[in-house]
Amino acid sequence: MMTVITTMHLTPGAQHEWDTLIRERFQSAHGRPGWVSGQLLTPSDAPSTRVIIGMWRSREDWEAWHDDEAFLEARTKLEELQAEPSTATWYDVVAHEHTEVV
Repeated sequence: MMTVITTMHLTPGAQHEWDTLIRERFQSAHGRPGWVSGQLLTPSDAPSTRVIIGMWRSREDWEAWHDDEAFLEARTKLEELQAEPSTATWYDVVAHEHTEVV
């Protein structure tokens, strides 16, 4: 299993639109081969920063999702709302624990 952590810095005032678009992208990942989970985070002291934690069975599964035509269209709009290019770091998952949140 792999985890990718991507950090974005949004243009001021773009947060709501960007968050809506990325939630749609999360929904599109459901049912994709290799999708495990995803989180959208924002630091408490940096409201224009977004961090996505995506967990996938493999990097190849993530890349296949990113090559999807619908993803590429949304990505263009997401990038227009960002103040600078995003950064991504890949991690091999050594251990994974999960508790169902009710």
